[in-house]
Amino acid sequence: MQLLIIYGVLLAALVFFYVLPQRRKAAESAAMLAALEEGDEVFMTSGIYGFISAVDGDTLWVEVAPNVDLKVARSAIQGKIVPESEQVAAEDDD
Repeated sequence: MQLLIIYGVLLAALVFFYVLPQRRKAAESAAMLAALEEGDEVFMTSGIYGFISAVDGDTLWVEVAPNVDLKVARSAIQGKIVPESEQVAAEDDD
């Protein structure tokens, strides 16, 4: 009986410290990918930085240099670069 209680506590700890944070991070990432639009500065999983020049469903055109556009999958976007002015405004709201 005591062993069953210990296993239950360990399982609850695993869920609390491992599964829930991963779900939260996945939800944040999905929300960021869904909110991408033209003009956003992004960086890709390959380490390339650029600006989104066009959006076509799950395909994005990312301008990495003048007159150089890359066609990438939306899932290849690692993150969005937030301008410092928006970061300062967000910190002021807190």
